[in-house]
Parts: sequence; structure tokens; C-alpha cells
Amino acid sequence: MIPMTIARSDLADFLRRSRARIGPEDAGLPAGPRRRTPGLRREEVAQLAGMSADYYIRLEQARGPQPSTQMLAALARALRLSDDELDHLYLLAGHRPPAARNRGDEVAPALLHLLDQLDATPAQVLNDLGDVLAQNAMAQALLGGVCTVSEHGRNVAWRWFGDTRPRAAYPAEEHDYYSRLHVADLRAAAAHRPNDAAVTHLVARLRAASDEFAELWDRHEVAVRRHSRMRVLHGVLGPVDLDSQVLLTPEGNQRLILLTPPPGSDLTERLAALRRPAGTDTMAFT
Repeated sequence: MIPMTIARSDLADFLRRSRARIGPEDAGLPAGPRRRTPGLRREEVAQLAGMSADYYIRLEQARGPQPSTQMLAALARALRLSDDELDHLYLLAGHRPPAARNRGDEVAPALLHLLDQLDATPAQVLNDLGDVLAQNAMAQALLGGVCTVSEHGRNVAWRWFGDTRPRAAYPAEEHDYYSRLHVADLRAAAAHRPNDAAVTHLVARLRAASDEFAELWDRHEVAVRRHSRMRVLHGVLGPVDLDSQVLLTPEGNQRLILLTPPPGSDLTERLAALRRPAGTDTMAFT
């Protein structure tokens, strides 16, 4: 991994301009006598961040040491930085930004609107742990509807390892590939959520339910799922080849998955004719 370097001049400029945008009343400090310049004084930022004034002044003069992540977090609180500004502060100081903020299970209205517009393309929204949060009508017809299932029932890895019936919708010779794909992707997500209760609970349940999962988890293979080719053995359409394209949301913990026909395929016409019979529980699951 290439080490990151501190951009001292840019860091100093960003701190100065961020300080100028915060008034004492915004930080809960008395306004005091008339100020010659807008914003907080350097000493006030240092006080709010719990560091010495000399240390902070040297940062603004582009001659201080590289601040630790703890110092950066304190400065971000003192300067009322947004999440994007916090990430920028970390990068300027030569550190990787904190893990992506978790949006939870709430899907943005704009993303839900997009799903509805994709009436000819199966599409789903999953979180980083593999929980299906939303599907459009075509995805439900092709893969089955699982968004309302409680606990881990809507989780990709849990359905694959905890209930092996969905595997019948995939060629047997590809089962090992999908098993490794699910585990490696979950491993990558877990690394971005250290000490997260949801991750710990899910992994513990999977290990208890599946020796195969436990063995694969212990291999520590890591690979974020971005694009893959998949074959679904659909009950009406027969074998269906699909390109699975994963698009990450800005928050990073939700993914829009588009399932499109490979170039030259006649699947578009076949999908257009697909109508899910009432009461049918399609087994396929991404």
C-alpha cells in the first residue's frame, strides 16, 4: 500500500478558512469584544479541540507535525465539519477517511424512484452486508420478493448458506464460485465496520449454521463485488444469463444492482414477456 503524505499547505489553508466560517456563538463561546476578523480565534479552536494553542498555530502555519486521527476528529468537532469536509480533512492530513457512514435500511427516495423507472431491467438495492432493501417489479418476477422477510431472511449470504434451497436456481458447478463470492464480499464489508454489532451477529449465525461458511470465512479472502456474470435457472424462462453490475451509492453502504442481458442476447424480449404467476415463490437470489 502506498503511504499517504500530508499536504501541509492545503491543510493549513483548509483549517484557516474553516475557522473563519465559525462564529463564537456557533461554538457556544461568548462573542466578547469586537473582533477584527470573522470566525473563531486560533486559541478558541485549540480550546474546543482540547489541544495546545501552539500546536494548532503550527498546523495553520504549515509547519506542524502530522496530526493523529484523534486530533483530526477533535478538530472536526470544533470546526463543525460536515462528513464530506471531515473526509477532506483526513486526506489532507495524510490519513484515510473514517469508514463510510451507515445509512441503515432507509433507501433514498430518488433511488426508489429510479427503481420504478427501470421497468424493463431487474434491479435491487442492497446494503453492504447483503440485505435486500428494495426491488423493482422485474427483479421480484425474476428473483422472488424477499424485502419484507424478517431477521436475516433477506440477506444474500444467509439465504445461500443458512437455507440451501435457493441454490437449486443456480448450476451446481457454480455453487463453489458463488459461495466464495458471498463470503469475500461480506469480509470486505466487515472490515469497514469494525466492532459492529450487526456484522458480529450475522457472522456468528452463519458460522453456527454452515461449516462451509466457517471454512471460507477462515480463509480471509476479500473481494468487493462490482461486476459478475451469473446464470439463473428460472422456472418459466429456463437458463437465464445475466450481467450483474454493482453501483455504489455515495454513502458507500448501499448498492444498486442492475441485472442486464449480455450483448447479443435475446433476453430482453424474454424478460418483457415475463409475468410472475400469483403465489409462485421464485427460488433465484443474487
